[in-house]
Amino acid sequence: MVSVKEKVAYGLGDTASNIIFQTVMLFLSFFYTDIFGISPAVVGILFLAVRVVDAITDPLMGALTDRTNTKYGKFRPYLLWLAIPFAVISILAFTTPELSENGKMIYAFVTYTLLMMAYTAINIPYSALGGVLTADPRERVSIQSYRFVFGMLGGLLVTALTIPLVDLLGQGDKARGYQLTITAMSILGVILFLLCFAGTKERVHPPVTQKSDFKKELAILWHNDQWRILCLAAIFVLTGIVMRSTLAIYYVKYYLLREDLITWFVTLGMIGNILGCAYSAYLAKRICKIKLYIAMQLIAAGFSIAAFFVGDQQIILAFALYFLWCFSLQIGTPLLWAKMADVVDYGHWKSGIRINGLVYSSVVFFIKLGLAIGGAIAGWLLAAYGYVADTEQTDVAKQGILLSFTLYPAISFILVAVVMKFYNLTEQKLDDIHRDLPDLTRVS
Repeated sequence: MVSVKEKVAYGLGDTASNIIFQTVMLFLSFFYTDIFGISPAVVGILFLAVRVVDAITDPLMGALTDRTNTKYGKFRPYLLWLAIPFAVISILAFTTPELSENGKMIYAFVTYTLLMMAYTAINIPYSALGGVLTADPRERVSIQSYRFVFGMLGGLLVTALTIPLVDLLGQGDKARGYQLTITAMSILGVILFLLCFAGTKERVHPPVTQKSDFKKELAILWHNDQWRILCLAAIFVLTGIVMRSTLAIYYVKYYLLREDLITWFVTLGMIGNILGCAYSAYLAKRICKIKLYIAMQLIAAGFSIAAFFVGDQQIILAFALYFLWCFSLQIGTPLLWAKMADVVDYGHWKSGIRINGLVYSSVVFFIKLGLAIGGAIAGWLLAAYGYVADTEQTDVAKQGILLSFTLYPAISFILVAVVMKFYNLTEQKLDDIHRDLPDLTRVS
């Protein structure tokens, strides 16, 4: 059993990660279009183009962590080494130097690329760390529930404090306000990463006879059919999540016409996220994790579709449906991440080779690909429907924001449910796998 204290320490690492991840999902598109002055179409291209870099850096980072051997373990040291560089780059990404239009695009591309590279370098080892704290599949769900409750608390800080801090610290200068707000949050993130490093221990290790061969490991990864299913699900679910999260601010400001309620809207959604993550482990003990995950995707799609029929004067109903969407969808998030560790075990069982870092890095790449696709689609849809920053929108633009916030993301969640029908790593199957892997629980 992993102690509650260690689960909390592990969760603090995701609080730190989510301070940036949620800021990117919720505010970066708005920051680029309405603060920095970049067109939404260019923002869409930017979000997608950086994934080309991730296609190279993510698997390399995963392979690097699998080959890392220190007195602190394979994955924990990166929290210590990279916490400060990650914070510095985060601040640069939300800095707005006086540049020409082309200069702004280049600056945004460079800093966003560096930000995603830094996120890769610290988040892949952090994510893989969750899979080596224990070999017990049930404990893994509990660990991931703690992780995402604390991760969403980081998101709650972002939603509740970002706009008020921007106003307070910027004193009318929103660009300066964003920079100082991210600075404060980044300092907090460094502290939390260090607490995560100090409070966790790696227990599950590769076979002592395992030899490193990157080409062979890539082949083993590709032949892991359950990994392929999980990657496809990750793309679809993040595409839908990011479309809704990115457009939430636009929806409240330009469709509901209540800019004063943006903070309350996204904060209520984050509370729904936290409660959903907290409830996940309870439900997973009573319902098949695969069936539960599929059901939550379909329910989330239903709430997203229902929001399309909410009028611009039905403020309470709009808030309620957003809360319920967040709650139902986030019940599934710890389950998805627990499945990554299960996929590692499955691949180890099939091939005799254990590649924690490479599995996590590859799934994280597809998560970031979904993040990019969702952000790009959101930007392109805004441009296609004639959105103009910080002004009254046309009826066509308002209708486009509504469609893009409700019906289009629902398609993604339905696709996730369809894909997960082919996932078959049930608890019984995993118990059988663990019986065939007697060295899986070797503790250092």
